[in-house]
Amino acid sequence: MQIRDSMVSVGEGTTVEVRRIRHEQSQGPTLVFLHESLGSISLWRRFPEHLAKATGYDALVYNRLGYGSSSDEELPRPYDYQEREGAVILPRLLDELGLDKVVLIGHSDGGSIALIAAGALGERAHALITMAAHTYADKLTVDGITEMMDRYQTTDLREKLQRYHGARTDDLFRAWHTVWLDEAFDASLDFSDWLAGIQCPSMIIQGEIDEYGVPEQVADIVAGIGASAQPLFLPDTGHSPHLEKPDQLLELVCDFLLGMEPVKSENRH
Repeated sequence: MQIRDSMVSVGEGTTVEVRRIRHEQSQGPTLVFLHESLGSISLWRRFPEHLAKATGYDALVYNRLGYGSSSDEELPRPYDYQEREGAVILPRLLDELGLDKVVLIGHSDGGSIALIAAGALGERAHALITMAAHTYADKLTVDGITEMMDRYQTTDLREKLQRYHGARTDDLFRAWHTVWLDEAFDASLDFSDWLAGIQCPSMIIQGEIDEYGVPEQVADIVAGIGASAQPLFLPDTGHSPHLEKPDQLLELVCDFLLGMEPVKSENRH
């Protein structure tokens, strides 16, 4: 496999930082990874590379606007930032790279954006996998963010995040908690049309001890998508399955994807 980082234009004078993981020969869809609100390309660790190797699919990981070396995002973060990312910016990025068939893989905020993207992309979305996606701010979401704010002020959390976000750390943290704790933002969220538009097989994953979301998040998403969606709860797992249980998650996702389309078994090793 070849791994290469580059900058790609997404219009309106903005560019995003992308990492492409490519095989010499790949006939399947491209895995597209969408990071969380405090995430980045680097914070996926090696999960994208491992999944690309196991499936034989190419992969695309990118930093949203405001993250890494990507262009600045609009601040304060507008209420429709998820819709803009999933229905406007991501399709532009895929068009620019010539990617017509994708598997959307999103974590937390990235999972919510993946839901919108799957609804917007129609037949271009080959499959959808979300981890800890939210369609509203529930009690665990609010309590978890409030607790994280305290940690940001009283522990070394800020310094840890600065390793990945540098001078943008305070802006990103403020943008995240400000919008998600805004009751007007929560009231504005409506995923119904996006969920109804999802046509592809979907795996909606959440850790059983996710500290940021209630199980009803999964039930509501699956109900909104319909028969093509399946729920999956991971025992003894919190908010970040790809970091807490990477091997188990890799096996589950591979079974899901490879069950849809035959891929050479040696790719699993």
